[in-house]
Amino acid sequence: MAEIVVLGARPLSIEDVVCVARERAEVKIAGGARTRIANGRARLEELVARGERIYGVNTGVGGNIGISLAPEQMDVLQHNLVRHLSCATGDPLPGDVVRAATLLRVATFLTGASAVRNELVDALAALINRGVTPVVPRYGSVGASGDLMPSAYIARVLVGMGEAEFQGRRLPSGEALEAAGLRPVRFAPKEALALINGTTVMTAVASLLWVDAFRVLRALLAAVALSIEAMQAPDLPFQPWIHELKAHPGQIAVAAYMRGMLEGSANTPASSGQTCYSLRCVPQGLGQVWEALEDARAVVEREINSANDNPLINPDTGEMYKAGNFYGGHIARLLDTWKIDFASMASWANAVMALLVDDRFSNGLPVNLTREPGVNCGFKGMQLSVTSLACAVRQMAGPSSIHSLPTEQYNQDVVSLGMHAAVTAMDALECVRNETAMLLLASAQAVDLRGCVAGLGRGARRIYESVRRVAEFLDKDRPMEHEVAAVATQVAGGQL
Repeated sequence: MAEIVVLGARPLSIEDVVCVARERAEVKIAGGARTRIANGRARLEELVARGERIYGVNTGVGGNIGISLAPEQMDVLQHNLVRHLSCATGDPLPGDVVRAATLLRVATFLTGASAVRNELVDALAALINRGVTPVVPRYGSVGASGDLMPSAYIARVLVGMGEAEFQGRRLPSGEALEAAGLRPVRFAPKEALALINGTTVMTAVASLLWVDAFRVLRALLAAVALSIEAMQAPDLPFQPWIHELKAHPGQIAVAAYMRGMLEGSANTPASSGQTCYSLRCVPQGLGQVWEALEDARAVVEREINSANDNPLINPDTGEMYKAGNFYGGHIARLLDTWKIDFASMASWANAVMALLVDDRFSNGLPVNLTREPGVNCGFKGMQLSVTSLACAVRQMAGPSSIHSLPTEQYNQDVVSLGMHAAVTAMDALECVRNETAMLLLASAQAVDLRGCVAGLGRGARRIYESVRRVAEFLDKDRPMEHEVAAVATQVAGGQL
């Protein structure tokens, strides 16, 4: 039976997001949250009844804020908000990202500050629980009024517009809702604005990438550990005393991880001889990546549980605030820093691969990790692919958030470009994942060529066996793209 995640009883964690987005956990809304939502809606209706001028309710939005709307135009505006934003482009975002984004919009509404109806929140939660996943193109957001365009593609499914995936089929939204036993809703005043106005999609990407990046980092460290064993490099550089002297938590954690991989190894000599930096300086070089990810949890989880649309209404007092919580600066900056970290990881993998395939540096391993060089090219092609991926990641590592341009009648005169950072971060990590898979294949090959399987450390032995379950030793040249994909799938699933 699928797990149930109760919303509104406590703050959501990254693990909760993963549980719903990837493990298809059901969501339920706690009673206290329903009360907050109802109170927020009541406060909004009181303001409307008093004739207050409310942004996006009885006025136009953005640069059209000076235009007042007649009562009969208020509902029409809400539906037009998702219509006019239906011009996104590019391949669809992954389904788990869209499910995470749908969850995070529900999480925003639990504060009561968005002033939507419980009926709308239930309809949004029903998309998750019934397995209806909107089809959302990846380009269109500038991340300033939040992720307007991708969020509109999620919101419009509620009223039967656009397309959605249901049970493996891509359908018109009306058909998908009907197949799932759901009915379209009608947006009441402010509801479409509340659905589209926020940092939902970029934060969904950050939540899932946080998990994925840790998995790739651990797999990369495991590949380096296998390479150390195959090249018979010393494990002295990972001893605790060294890293306690520098005291960086990430460095200490990576050193401990490497010791766990190499514990019990018969292949790492006691010699104090110095090896190349890519083998010797792993804690110092990749420790900051580990530490940055650990530190990022708080930033991501604060955004997950935030009220991030506009205007916001205090559900207790009825006071209305026109502000900018929709601006995606924190998440955009975080994702930009991750891209730099991914480039560091990619460069590290490229360096270790270069050692493995070059008989000048591999401590006696055959060139290109093949027993019959010349007629066989071994891992020569694999090294080319690794270098290509490393270069691609470096190119994607350029920050997105600094490229702000004014748009939308100069209302959005500075923008966060959080979704640009999110998309490039996703693509960059995929490259690093594939690069890591190739390094794992090469390091397992090197272990076999060295004939040192029996002496592998406990952690390294587990990694070696996982790789060998999906990829055999390369005795003669053969296509290996399916084996790369199989190992990359292991990395993505956290098996390495």
